[in-house]
Amino acid sequence: MNFMSLVTVLNVTLTLSGREIFSHIGFQVEPSDRIGLVGPNGSGKTTLLRMLKGEISPDQGEVRVVKGLRTGYLPQDVQESQSGALLESVLFSVPDRLELHKERLRVETLLERVHDKADQEKLAETLAEIHQRLATLELTYPRHEAEKILEGLGFQESDFARPVQTLSGGWKTRAALAALLCQKPDLLLLYEPTNHLDVPSVRWLESFLKDRKGAIVMVSHDREFLNRQVERIISFEPEGMRFYNGNYDFYVKAREEERKILAARARNQEQKVKEAEKFIDRFRAKASKARQAQSKIKLVRKMELVETHRTEKTIHFSFPPVRRSGRDVLAIRGMSKGFEEKRLYTDLNLTVLRAERIGVIGPNGCGKTTLLKMTAGEMAPDRGTISLGHGVKMGYFAQHHSEVLNPRNTVVQEVHQRVPQASIGFVRNVCGAFLFSGEDVDKVVGVLSGGERVRVSLAKLLVDPGNFLVMDEPTNHLDIASSEILIDALEKYDGTLLFVSHNQSFVNRLATRIWEIRPNGVVQYPGNLAEYYDHLARIAPDPEAPASEAPASPVKTGHGTGAGRRNRKAEKRERAEKRRRVQDTLKPILADLEKVEARIARLEERQKDLEKSLADAEIFRDKNKSVPLLGQYVETREELERLLVTWEKRHGDLETAKKRLGLEA
Repeated sequence: MNFMSLVTVLNVTLTLSGREIFSHIGFQVEPSDRIGLVGPNGSGKTTLLRMLKGEISPDQGEVRVVKGLRTGYLPQDVQESQSGALLESVLFSVPDRLELHKERLRVETLLERVHDKADQEKLAETLAEIHQRLATLELTYPRHEAEKILEGLGFQESDFARPVQTLSGGWKTRAALAALLCQKPDLLLLYEPTNHLDVPSVRWLESFLKDRKGAIVMVSHDREFLNRQVERIISFEPEGMRFYNGNYDFYVKAREEERKILAARARNQEQKVKEAEKFIDRFRAKASKARQAQSKIKLVRKMELVETHRTEKTIHFSFPPVRRSGRDVLAIRGMSKGFEEKRLYTDLNLTVLRAERIGVIGPNGCGKTTLLKMTAGEMAPDRGTISLGHGVKMGYFAQHHSEVLNPRNTVVQEVHQRVPQASIGFVRNVCGAFLFSGEDVDKVVGVLSGGERVRVSLAKLLVDPGNFLVMDEPTNHLDIASSEILIDALEKYDGTLLFVSHNQSFVNRLATRIWEIRPNGVVQYPGNLAEYYDHLARIAPDPEAPASEAPASPVKTGHGTGAGRRNRKAEKRERAEKRRRVQDTLKPILADLEKVEARIARLEERQKDLEKSLADAEIFRDKNKSVPLLGQYVETREELERLLVTWEKRHGDLETAKKRLGLEA
């Protein structure tokens, strides 16, 4: 498989609902390819992923798949396919694992009932083969790897036994993604894999995909994520499918260079045509020039027009100037909020100043959307106050558009109700900027796609944005070009911005301050996301370094006021104490690791011995020998799995301890 293409698309044409999606396209997916699909919503990205998966067949042409190819597909809308407890559902998503477990139980039951020696021997051979295959699966797809993937995607250990059916839509998508990653497919097809992920999970996924082997074909609206993941681009352009070697930034530059070259060629050709036409008009009637004129006529007729890139329809807008607000835009004082037994905020104190652009980050469930809803007045705090400053007028973009859009309104009605005093012509023009023109403005909101609903919400903001925008995941359901246009518009917006986004490009280009929500409060950092994570990477100083070399800590608010400036004596004592803590903290962890590793080595040897014994069919002729051996094998395997999990966690403890002590992890 390593020496041939995984998938070969040959001269494929496909028409859906009367619209030609692909016309005589062809390309290959190699074993190590990392391909990004880019193009506007509705251009065919999802259709291509489904065709590569085998869910759609072309009208003409052929999609050849290498024999034995294992493909994993994360669709736009995850259907109910997993069942049972979360961890078990991920483990049993591995091909053949569930079937082998069922077959093992069936054969073991038969073996207990059958008394004929010949039948026992056949069943024993079958059982030995099943155990061998299960052992191979356990080594290739171990339980601790599945747990690590789930934790990386934001699940807690307490979630592992939770039924998948009880998860919300976003968490079901995470569970489906975890199952795909656990399966280690040869070809991974991903549609917006960062949707429904928080920033920490996006960072983990980025690292995981970078390290994995195998081909990836993905769609993503996060420019930075796409840039770091892909090395080839397949773009869906008005003139057809185009191919570029490089990441998204390379594609944008190459596309612009193509446009300039074609435009120059078109201008040059147009000048030649005009000159030929002038010559023909001037000398057509003169006998001495008639032959030359006829030659010019033939030349013009033969000349093929240079086709420039057709301009794709995209949203185009800019926020109007807004009225200047007072210095303090938002004040949160003594605010507390919780749900049932979960406490999100306790005695929180925060301030937003005029012209700040604050990005709110943190794991899912920490209260980011709740904070924005309380700011927008959609939800009340349990205690404390959240108040807007002098001259502040707020515009709110909700993550779940169904909560703020009336599904019975038409597009134009929904936008017009935001500014009832404005003319219908003005509202229609704004709708047109968001690609709702002609009869589209009379579509009912309830029938719109996710991307179309985002555009309606943006149109409502544009007609009356206010000077304080509160935005929750505004790039969800937007294609990458539309996301970039939104970022461009917000960069020029002269009001104040408070937002939540998992889109790294969005946060890095817009944020002037980061609020990270943690269990013990909110940590503030002046800068964007990249600068904040760079700061965290350097936050733990060398215990031997002078105090002046230690990086400044972010400001903590909420639970307590943070440490004040320490004097030199206190810092010296603290460094000495830190050196003592290193030995006291790390020694027991290292000792535990050594014990666990020794135990793992002994169990692995024991497992190999048992596998050799169970591979001998003669063993199963005697129940007194086979049954105890099977029991020992299962016990050994289960204990080995538990120890591998323990080993993984103790290594995590070691890294955490080193970071806490200011050492390299």
